[in-house]
Amino acid sequence: MASAGSVASVALSRAAAEGHGADRRRVSAIAGLEANGYRRHALHAEDQVWVEKNCYVDVWIELLHALKLNPVAMLAFTVAVDFEGDQWTFFKPPHEELWTLYGIEVHELNLWRPLLDHAVEYLAAGKLICTEADAFWLPDTAGTDYRRQHTKSSIILADIDPDQRRLGYFHNAGYFDLQDEDFVNIFRLGFAADPTFMPLFAEVVRTDALVRRSESELLQRAKRSWRRHLEHVPRSNPVVRFMERLDADFPDLQQRGLNHYHAWAFATVRQLGAAFELAAGNLRWMRASDSGVPPDAIEHFESISESCKTFILKGVRAVNARRPLAIRDLLGPLAEHWEHGTSRVREWSDSEHGN
Repeated sequence: MASAGSVASVALSRAAAEGHGADRRRVSAIAGLEANGYRRHALHAEDQVWVEKNCYVDVWIELLHALKLNPVAMLAFTVAVDFEGDQWTFFKPPHEELWTLYGIEVHELNLWRPLLDHAVEYLAAGKLICTEADAFWLPDTAGTDYRRQHTKSSIILADIDPDQRRLGYFHNAGYFDLQDEDFVNIFRLGFAADPTFMPLFAEVVRTDALVRRSESELLQRAKRSWRRHLEHVPRSNPVVRFMERLDADFPDLQQRGLNHYHAWAFATVRQLGAAFELAAGNLRWMRASDSGVPPDAIEHFESISESCKTFILKGVRAVNARRPLAIRDLLGPLAEHWEHGTSRVREWSDSEHGN
């Protein structure tokens, strides 16, 4: 078990951290972490079908990686994604499993004072902050949102230097720096009091009880996670329900154009594809140590992921050209992969637990 002192690098006195307006120098919640030269986890490698999954699970993959923990072990929860009606589940790692697997505690941060004040104090104590942020001020999104459009995203604050106006943060597929004007706007420094402004949601991430489990122990706990999450797998095939909804909605998607289509695709097909790429990755990791993990389930889940990428590209062409899209031909096989893949992994899990 790691202590808070082994995780945190404190470069500032407690008095300075707590004193509003005091001289506040750089504080880092993870010793030795630097954006320059940071190597992302393999789940974010360029050979992945979905390099970026969604903003919340992405930052957790990279934070666990930076803490020298195995993020693949937590991914069983992705099998339970469902079609919610106008989107697929925006999947997130359950906080109780972050505790069970890694000894990491997460709870809501009450933003009763400026976020910067909280950040200086908490990072100095070895705690991290996961917060919503405006991607307009996140330079790692250059070419998409940065200085172009205001989009809510999730970041984890890990290193901060208020004097130099510099922030080290996890976002999407890596670890980055921002500074100067971006720092001022992320923390709303110098903004006049605005009674209509609602602070963005934030969480405290505590690593003082962090546990480094062996791969074999993680494997056993991951199997129990599959058991729990399979209980929440949709009772009816969600791909079939998605296909039926899209049949009705696709003319409207064509009418609204590409920008609307891309927003729709992120909320739907991308979440489905990324979830099952991660589910397959977890099973493949387990199979490396346990030959009983069904390889055909891995293949079914990988087929879902790859087919979703193909679907998005075909949909772009159909929307742009205002031509029909063979929705049932494209999504019908995904529904079969979902049915067979979840059935096989359920049979395996039942056999593991003596059912």
